[in-house]
Amino acid sequence: MFCEQSPACCSSRYGLAFLSCYGFFVAYALRVNLSVAMVDMVKNRSSVNNSSSVCPHHSIPVPKSNHSASVYDWDSETQGWILGSFFYGYILTQIPGGYLARKYGAKWLFGIGILCTVIFTLLTPVAADLGAGYLIAVRVLEGIGEGVSYPAMHAMWASWAPPLERSRLLTISYTGAQLGTVVALPLCGQICFYLDWTYVFYIFGAVGLLWFVLWAYFVSNSPSFHKRISEDEKTYIMASLKNELSPTTDYIPWTSILKSLPLWAIVVAHFSYNWTFYTLLTLLPTYMNDILGFSIQQNGMLSALPYLGCWLLALLGGQLADLLREKYLIRTVIVRKAFTIVGMVGPAVFLIAAGYTGCNYVLAIAFLTLSSSLGGISASGFNINHLDIAPSYAGILLGITNSFATIPGMVGPVIARSLTKSNTIPEWQIVFYISAAINIFGAVFFTIFGKGTVQPWAVQRIQIR
Repeated sequence: MFCEQSPACCSSRYGLAFLSCYGFFVAYALRVNLSVAMVDMVKNRSSVNNSSSVCPHHSIPVPKSNHSASVYDWDSETQGWILGSFFYGYILTQIPGGYLARKYGAKWLFGIGILCTVIFTLLTPVAADLGAGYLIAVRVLEGIGEGVSYPAMHAMWASWAPPLERSRLLTISYTGAQLGTVVALPLCGQICFYLDWTYVFYIFGAVGLLWFVLWAYFVSNSPSFHKRISEDEKTYIMASLKNELSPTTDYIPWTSILKSLPLWAIVVAHFSYNWTFYTLLTLLPTYMNDILGFSIQQNGMLSALPYLGCWLLALLGGQLADLLREKYLIRTVIVRKAFTIVGMVGPAVFLIAAGYTGCNYVLAIAFLTLSSSLGGISASGFNINHLDIAPSYAGILLGITNSFATIPGMVGPVIARSLTKSNTIPEWQIVFYISAAINIFGAVFFTIFGKGTVQPWAVQRIQIR
């Protein structure tokens, strides 16, 4: 069915996977750094004591930190708006990002989008000094830049990923998000403690600038335009995709796309998964500090554990998913649905359990880690299903699904903070119950309506007159 596979070692497609992984590393490091910095930005240092959290404070002998950065008097509601403001910009460029990537190519769209986020990240300390409104505006602009990243990358993989390597390549690429979270959360905690919170934005901004230079030099939009790809690899990739791609970039079957039930199955699953993901992504450091009583330098490391597990299981899941499809000939739709069920129902169970651990912080962290880790399995489920049902329009489809999936990032932190004004364990249990219920509904909906084959409207050769 497919031509002979080209070796993966030193190949251009795996080079793209690792460089895009670095790109998503940057994108998510810049996205979550404020979540940790916020703990220090609003800290009332004159009243720090061991009773400031629900559970006993976990003190460790550390040198006295010498902070010189500003501290702000923002209540929990203001913090929720600041943390959620990124997504108000992020949602605006999802569908335009998919369209522009398909029309003009994904390389520069992806690169410049993240570069814009880098630039506004470097301006964050200045914006915070000017006021919460200015910081919200900067975060919205960061979101606008980063909003094109997933649609652009999906559009690029439509030209680069052979069907039987999709799970492997895309999980390497997209798990840069978890890796960025894993590294940024603990490192931001250390930076905040030993330097001050402003350096969080300067250091990761510099890392982002380096990535852009590498991306601009080494990446091409498709194998046919790549200067260093071998002829064998180019032939292999293009031959494996020849029956799946639409012959024209001019025609987009919008009506068929919007009427596609398999697409709406992905929309519901994506929305549901992101509700839990974004709630924890933005508020886990706050939960660690206000409920479990961990200090700023402990906080980041412990908050990173769930995303370390997510990263590892996403990578392993990608290998397993393609193995099941290639070696054991299990149908794509079965693999996608099975991985979605495990990656969404499993997290829901352990998230609810985490709410009932009280001040047993070992058990709480273990359950939160298991919850997010199992979520990584869904990276080979609904998360890449766009490329199964319509590879030619994968960027546009992801733009549509990610638009809906961004809504939880906009409202999730605000709702969670409004439900946890007193910072009690029963309040956080409500937050966890809501997230778990939404997760389970998404898994059920995708299981019923999801598909695993290219849809007829995605390949038909239509003459327009």
